[in-house]
Amino acid sequence: MNVVVICCDTLRADVVHHTHPEQVETPHLDRLRAQSSIFTNAWAEGLPTIPMRRCFYTGVRSYPWRYHVDDRGSFPNMYGWHAIPTGHTTVAERLVPQGVMTGLIADVYHMFKPTMNFTRGFLSWRFIRGQESDPYRTGPLSKIDLRRVLPDELATPEKRPGMAQYLLNVLDRQREEDYFAAQVFRTAAQWLEENRENRPFLLWIESFTPHEHWDPPPYYADRYFSKPGVRDFIYPQMVQNFRPLTEDEVRRTKALYYGYVTFLDRWIGYFLDALEASGLWDETAILLLSDHGTELMDHDRFGKSGAALHPYNTQILCWLRHPDASLNGKEISAFVQATDVAPTILSLFGVSHEPLDGYDLLPLLRGEVSAYRDHVVIGWGGNASIRDERWNLILDTIGPEAKPRLYDHQSDPAERENLAERHPDVVETLRRRLEQLLGGPIPTRYTHRPQSQYPLRLGHWLESNLSR
Repeated sequence: MNVVVICCDTLRADVVHHTHPEQVETPHLDRLRAQSSIFTNAWAEGLPTIPMRRCFYTGVRSYPWRYHVDDRGSFPNMYGWHAIPTGHTTVAERLVPQGVMTGLIADVYHMFKPTMNFTRGFLSWRFIRGQESDPYRTGPLSKIDLRRVLPDELATPEKRPGMAQYLLNVLDRQREEDYFAAQVFRTAAQWLEENRENRPFLLWIESFTPHEHWDPPPYYADRYFSKPGVRDFIYPQMVQNFRPLTEDEVRRTKALYYGYVTFLDRWIGYFLDALEASGLWDETAILLLSDHGTELMDHDRFGKSGAALHPYNTQILCWLRHPDASLNGKEISAFVQATDVAPTILSLFGVSHEPLDGYDLLPLLRGEVSAYRDHVVIGWGGNASIRDERWNLILDTIGPEAKPRLYDHQSDPAERENLAERHPDVVETLRRRLEQLLGGPIPTRYTHRPQSQYPLRLGHWLESNLSR
């Protein structure tokens, strides 16, 4: 068979599962969902973007941060943000010697920064340029208007150079087809047409949408909330760290995210239609993933961070549509994690391999096993979450004075009430599980030591030019 992987950055699982309080239109994903098996208890592993993809691509845990890899020339400089270590083998590298054609279509610019090497094993790869602060263009600065997306007091390139970079990158956008998600899935559809004779194949599609900037064609956001005079804060953290958002600004910002998800859905639908039209549908497995979610004022903020290892950030999408219809239409509640992606892809192709940190998900679908694990450990920076069927413990693993946060997610799904002082025994049990993975007590010291030197970017030029 063939395998198509679709990975969407910052796509909240509850929004697409329609368990979020506000309903978001995703008709094409709904169609795929109806034909897939859904892993409803799927979780991230090492966060955010780059550590998660390293795990997806290799089946090797990213967390704890145990590999020291030269990361000069990359950013952000944080634990785990580095290339795939030389000794790790990617799924694509395993498949090519078995006669599998491999292709990568992506606009996740972090994957293509110096030192990253996520293209290893892909016989063809296409990088769609311009997302977020991808250093794609440096002018003309006179052509962009930051007041469209920022309050007046912040709307200058020197105050928000990242926003200036993004607006330069999208300066020539004229129609919906010019937006990034459209480019990604149109390019993927073209790849299908060009490689329909090169079977079996693995096509891996990476969409940075709906990661910030939440900048869909305006009419998508207007479906959810629109009010004259309310600006589009397409990267809300740039504003909320300066001043609180008004009620209307919050509603519009949520609408931007929801609209971006609906826009993404439209172009995933375009690709799925192309796959059906190609005649390859009945011989192709589709694996839909997300790397993490984001906060939509759940705990009174927008965005994501390692301190907020709650489900809106850490639960991921994991759907598998198999050509064998008897394996579809199931909901699997067993714990699965990002490490399981690589073994499952290799199993779909019938490729054997040494033991990896994850598990093949197909035996869960066949009912041959009921579960592989009774908890998951999720790391982000210096923080870790240990989650089992009832509890979520969040710990700062490097700060000796940090207090544990324990939540009973069965009675408190929003995870707002810290019960650590009431249940010290639970805290100790979950802490020991983490320390077993770390190989020692908390606080710990990680092998990876991020380099502090950031690459030069547009903001550095602006700063030096203004100081003259």
